[in-house]
Amino acid sequence: MKVEGKLVKKLQAESGTSKAGKEWQKQSILIDTGGEFNNEICVSAFGEKMDSMNKLEEGSNVIVMCNVYSREYKGRYFHNIDGYHFSNAIKSEANLDVHFEGTTPDDLPF
Repeated sequence: MKVEGKLVKKLQAESGTSKAGKEWQKQSILIDTGGEFNNEICVSAFGEKMDSMNKLEEGSNVIVMCNVYSREYKGRYFHNIDGYHFSNAIKSEANLDVHFEGTTPDDLPF
């Protein structure tokens, strides 16, 4: 899933130890998509993905590729939005397309 918008806030990093004894780190950002309803989305990054997320500046337009999933625990469902690619958004003045930094709107995936 692709999320585009303005990076509103970087939240504090969290860390801990899993049941298996592995150390983990997580940080989240809040993105305003500019939509009329439910316009703020919180996206999390784990481990080394935090490095690319932290290169983004608050107030900048960003594009984030993320996995969205749900899991059930005792009859209740919990949702996660985990980012795996973070980039500044570049707007082309000719047609106002938004694309990843370092690409053009004409780039094809093949």
